[in-house]
Amino acid sequence: MKIIIPVTDHSNFSFAECLVFLRRSDKECLHEVEDHTLRKVIMVNNTPVLTAITDAPEQKGLQVDILTDEVVDIDYVKNYITHWLHLDADLNEFYIFAGKDKVLAPLIRQYKGLRLIGIPELFEALTWTITGQQINLSFAYTLKQRLIHAYGDAVTSGGKIYYVYPQPATIAALEPADLVGMQFSRSKAAYILSIAKAMAEERLTLAHLQSLDYTAAREYLISFKGIGNWSANYVLMKFSRYWQALPLEDAGLHNALKFQLQLPAKPSLAEIREYTNHWQQHAAYATFYLWRSLQQ
Repeated sequence: MKIIIPVTDHSNFSFAECLVFLRRSDKECLHEVEDHTLRKVIMVNNTPVLTAITDAPEQKGLQVDILTDEVVDIDYVKNYITHWLHLDADLNEFYIFAGKDKVLAPLIRQYKGLRLIGIPELFEALTWTITGQQINLSFAYTLKQRLIHAYGDAVTSGGKIYYVYPQPATIAALEPADLVGMQFSRSKAAYILSIAKAMAEERLTLAHLQSLDYTAAREYLISFKGIGNWSANYVLMKFSRYWQALPLEDAGLHNALKFQLQLPAKPSLAEIREYTNHWQQHAAYATFYLWRSLQQ
């Protein structure tokens, strides 16, 4: 089965640039990029469905091939991939703004068409931010891989295994020692289990998060243990798609600004506020393009 998913503002879309970002870690196990094809398993009505995504420029969209035999909810697949790759975004206003900014202007020229690649599941977004706190990206991916291999669903195709992120109820049933044994710190293990239980018990819900404006959504997330200002903004940027979300405390953002501005030292938090204050509704995309500049 083949599906065409339209891309909004197609003139400002580059599937090739998106694939570069999606290749950033060889430890990534929730999707695979091979040649010009992106493969990912999507849970559809509790059934893992393997998809292969390729560029379809003549249709101003992407082509999705369903590689499993199950009857599939086509609209769900379309919405999932659209959300994940931000295919419904219009980048015109951001590009106009960034074109007048000395830091951002060279980045939008270099990475033109890159969409803000998101995290398609709320539980994954929340627990990934906890996993990545105060450790380097490579080790964060190692921990994520261990968690997924141990507790995620999977599909085997062509001799390869494709994984799905574990569900909240699965992780909620674990003990802290299960995660500590994977080298999660005790505090991170506790926070991840707490978030899993909150979602499994519907004390933290997608429906409620989606009903809130940006400020209220941030406060809602911060009310849960393990989620601070950085984590909340990361989730609101990468999952909820609030364009004004700014993970101000992010080390990658600080390093990218240091490099782009050719500063002698990493800027202070006060200096970061000064550099980013004017971004406003463009903060999420500005941050993402700066992150991309750190990727070799």
